[in-house]
Amino acid sequence: MTKQNNKQDQTPFPLGRVGDGLLSIKNLHANIGDKEILKGIDLNIKAGEVHAIMGPNGSGKTTLSSVIAGREDYEVTKGSIRLDGTNLLELAPEDRAHKGIFMSFQYPVAIPGVTVTNFIKTAINAKRKAEGKEDMPAAELLKMIREKAKLIGIDRSFLSRSLNDGFSGGEKKRNEIFQMAMLEPKMAILDETDSGLDIDALKTVANGVNKLRSKDNAVIVITHYQRLLEYIVPDFVHVLSDGKIVKTGGKELALELEAKGYEWIK
Repeated sequence: MTKQNNKQDQTPFPLGRVGDGLLSIKNLHANIGDKEILKGIDLNIKAGEVHAIMGPNGSGKTTLSSVIAGREDYEVTKGSIRLDGTNLLELAPEDRAHKGIFMSFQYPVAIPGVTVTNFIKTAINAKRKAEGKEDMPAAELLKMIREKAKLIGIDRSFLSRSLNDGFSGGEKKRNEIFQMAMLEPKMAILDETDSGLDIDALKTVANGVNKLRSKDNAVIVITHYQRLLEYIVPDFVHVLSDGKIVKTGGKELALELEAKGYEWIK
């Protein structure tokens, strides 16, 4: 579980302001070691929305995603994070995943000897167990795997390979989108999922994300570059600088950042 200060979440969560969305972050401060990285993040994301977070290196983008997901390296010293009303800061990383948080990593880990299918079977049944349900029947799981693989455009032979073992960058990212399709999270966080992808792989991944968007889920896209946002069009773009959101706008803001960089905002 993410380290946290016992006093951080004693203020009632306000309705109608920050806090009325699917994911609601209020005055979030977080450290790694003795260094404060996040310095007061307020973010409200409603179901059906896509939010892009951009900013220079070291601004806190990956820290924000890691804190939401519950990585233990970070200490939350103040503020709150709620998903559909649930206080995430009280939950371990796996429990946050069971509640509906999904994070696509910049560098996915390879697990030799564990097939993509077996991995996703374990993940789905762990989520069902947390919900008080029995394991998904094999026939139902197989049908779902086939449907989602077709939706994402994954060849079925891909599913029998060891997880990320020997995968190209594009294959790793496509596999994560397949996991997202199978787990059907409420909140998906794509942390620099465009890193190292050529244009064809980028289009494939973006197409998968777009097909999974619905009125019941939301997506955070963390990226340095506007090119990904040509394919996954955000409702809002936030600029993170020195641990704070310093500017928010529509999709046009990403184009302005591409043309001008970040210095003009400071």
